[in-house]
Amino acid sequence: MARTIFVTGGTRSGKSSCAEKLALEFGAPLGYLATAQTLDNEMDERVRRHRERRGSEWNTIEEPYHLSQALARCDGQYKAILVDCVTLWLSNLLLKYEDAEERCEERIHEDLQRLKSTLQGMVTPVILVSNEVGMGIVPDNRVARMFRDIAGSTNQALAVAADEVYVVISGIPLKLK
Repeated sequence: MARTIFVTGGTRSGKSSCAEKLALEFGAPLGYLATAQTLDNEMDERVRRHRERRGSEWNTIEEPYHLSQALARCDGQYKAILVDCVTLWLSNLLLKYEDAEERCEERIHEDLQRLKSTLQGMVTPVILVSNEVGMGIVPDNRVARMFRDIAGSTNQALAVAADEVYVVISGIPLKLK
């Protein structure tokens, strides 16, 4: 089983840069599994800046929904794979499953279990980036509260399963595990 590294922190905390530095320690070639969907100009610009920051060592794979399948397809092709980010993946799944309201959380939990199972079988090290969303105010609507709860429980599950865990605050990584 390959190493799994989990990197969390608040928005704009420096967690992606930290995760990229950790990945570079494995050497090239590197896989960058992006879960973001570019649905507007602002997101297009964010993605462009992220790509510019990374060098030619990186190959970008875009997958907003089927994270475990994408990881399995990439296994063995790179020295390390960085997933950025788990939180956007969860957001994509929540919006996809929202119509099946009674099964939404259950379906996301099933996807999480598939991801954990895939991580256990990987030969390529995987670095997961995720936002810590539980330190703010309680959201004012049901879907936002559901998202916060799902993200919190997912982060807990992935942190427990990971070999190493970092939290990044104001650009400074702190190794927790």
